[in-house]
Amino acid sequence: MKPSLPKGVRDFKPEEVEKRNFIFDTIKSVFQLYGYRPIETPVMELLSTLTGKYGDEGDQLLFKVLNNGDFLAKANDEDLKNKASKKILPSIAKKGLRYDLTIPFARFVVQHRNDISLPFKRYQIQPVWRGDRPQKGRYQEFYQCDVDVVGSNSLMYEAELVQIYDKVFKKLGVNVTIKVSNRKILAGIAESAGIAEQFMDMTIAIDKLDKIGWDGVRNEMQKKGIHDDAIDIIINILKIDNLNDLEKAFANTATGQKGIEELRTFHSYLDTQSTQNEVKFDITLARGLNYYTGCIFEVAANDVEMGSIGGGGRYDDLTGVFGMKGVSGVGVSFGAERIYDVMTELDLFPKEQKENIKALFIAFDEKSHLYAFNSLNQLRAAGINSDLYPSPTKMKKQMNYANSINVPYVILVGDKEMETGMLTCKNMKTGEQESLSIEDVIKRLT
Repeated sequence: MKPSLPKGVRDFKPEEVEKRNFIFDTIKSVFQLYGYRPIETPVMELLSTLTGKYGDEGDQLLFKVLNNGDFLAKANDEDLKNKASKKILPSIAKKGLRYDLTIPFARFVVQHRNDISLPFKRYQIQPVWRGDRPQKGRYQEFYQCDVDVVGSNSLMYEAELVQIYDKVFKKLGVNVTIKVSNRKILAGIAESAGIAEQFMDMTIAIDKLDKIGWDGVRNEMQKKGIHDDAIDIIINILKIDNLNDLEKAFANTATGQKGIEELRTFHSYLDTQSTQNEVKFDITLARGLNYYTGCIFEVAANDVEMGSIGGGGRYDDLTGVFGMKGVSGVGVSFGAERIYDVMTELDLFPKEQKENIKALFIAFDEKSHLYAFNSLNQLRAAGINSDLYPSPTKMKKQMNYANSINVPYVILVGDKEMETGMLTCKNMKTGEQESLSIEDVIKRLT
């Protein structure tokens, strides 16, 4: 059988893992700078925890895990016969792979409410799974790097999260635009158009603007039964690009006015410091997830075609679905997989990757191999990453291996080295060789 992987998942070779760790370590360092602490949650959650939190489309993309043992034992025979999958599902699958890190975080906060102090600032870097159709920048298994704070309504945190975005992408060398809006502004648009009850239909259509254009958005809203006069109002408002003009358009909507007020408060904090990357008001920003209630964010790379590489927002009562009412939160996520693809395409990773090993010992025979093993352990005791070729085979084979792993130094051990205690140390970049004691080798490599 030919080995293969399911669509939408990938293996990573050592050099790829090192590059990914560079991204994770950079993000983690900024999270910690701003006082966020790490947590982890399980790969699997109860489907009752996950279902209904991401809308109908999200529910379809959830990976369900079949019950252990005879998972069909409790399934209804008639439903099986009729292939009624939605009816069968609760009896054959109680668990699912997490779709994101935010809903598990909400569950975590409620379950551990007596163990944490509010406001609680957390970060989490773990994989999630979605049954999306695989394409460029979109995978079925991918890492999210989330940072959230719950237990405070302060818009200071929105400004802090934008600063985190700005600092991370500056460190990574990725030029981005950080788009900002507010769900209350979208609600204000719906109210102004007299279609408040069709708010979700409107936002789902707006969310597709980049892909289908204005005519496509109009068609999408028409399909949902939104009348043409309302669509004209919506599109006219969506073409406003500043808060002052928007305030005039929102004269008759308190919800929309509240959204403008929140954005101005957010900017009163953010604008006390300059940012490296552009922070841009984007009225068309309509994050697809259902739980955002205030400010919303999305990050786009400027120099390469790619979907959003980050996003998030304010959720006023996410923990309420788990019985803990009135706990507001705000958070953002970094799309690590897409960031990796952007940095690869733009050649932004450091040219000098962290060395796996600094020195490889090569021995000529069994006796010198044992001697080299003892010397190797002295280097390791000094904290130097080092290795020994596993057998004293032909010199050419050992040297080819040293070249293939890009080791900077090779240490040769034969009869002469054992007699004198002076090891032959070869710089693989320059080709220079010199005789050094083990103490001098350690000094050279530290």
